Amino acid sequence: MSSDHVSPKVKQFMIDNRDDFERELLIQAVTVNEKIEEILRIGNIDLIENAHKLVAFVIEDKKVEMEDFAKVEGIAWARHSLTLAFKLEWVSAIRRTLWDFIQEYLETNTEEFKFKEFFVLEKKINSRLDGFLNAFFISYSSYKDEEIKAQKNLVENLSVPIIPITQTTSILPLIGMLDYYRTTIIQEKVLNEISRLHIQTLILDLSGIADMEHEVIDNLSKVIESTKLMGCQTVITGLRPDVVRKMATLGIRFDGETKTLGTLQRALHSYL
Repeated sequence: MSSDHVSPKVKQFMIDNRDDFERELLIQAVTVNEKIEEILRIGNIDLIENAHKLVAFVIEDKKVEMEDFAKVEGIAWARHSLTLAFKLEWVSAIRRTLWDFIQEYLETNTEEFKFKEFFVLEKKINSRLDGFLNAFFISYSSYKDEEIKAQKNLVENLSVPIIPITQTTSILPLIGMLDYYRTTIIQEKVLNEISRLHIQTLILDLSGIADMEHEVIDNLSKVIESTKLMGCQTVITGLRPDVVRKMATLGIRFDGETKTLGTLQRALHSYL
């Protein structure tokens, strides 16, 4: 048996014993065994058929085809949010079962095998399987990273909902928790929208913000200062009493040119 390539007879041996391989594989992969039908239904992924493909790629040393297959598998598992633990167990079961069948073949074909070549063979087969896993995880992670990035962009856009009400006036209603990260996003989005929409007056409604930390109040003041540098006046509405008290305690004041009104309705009445 060549140390670089597994004998073509081994490939034929695996084909001839396909059904036995499947039975042994399902015994080896106890947990995954219960999920095969579910994974097929959810992601249209045929684990059994794909196991045969992987074994063929490994035996025939088809590195390019195996890596392409791994990338497709990685995307499919990521797209359907399938559990990585199952994938690891499944490939480990394929590895064990493949070695069981190679051992069975070698025991009956000793004339093709030199003992000193065994460790070289073991290294190459396991390296190929590891290469499959590596390509799979890179593909899986890349897909998830892009998915997270898209979700993050969506959340950022939803968290800074700038609403034009006239050609020169827009409203930015803020709701929920404000932290340093969100106020940084707000500043970037506000400045971009002031430039894009030619906003001259921005009504910043804070009635949906129950509390703000010192760092957040300070960062929000910088946002307001930035809008002034862009030639845009900021009107603050809906400041809660707790926020006002905290600002007074900390000695924080908005710029003198920044208007404050009690409610958003009053601001709309003034600017519409």
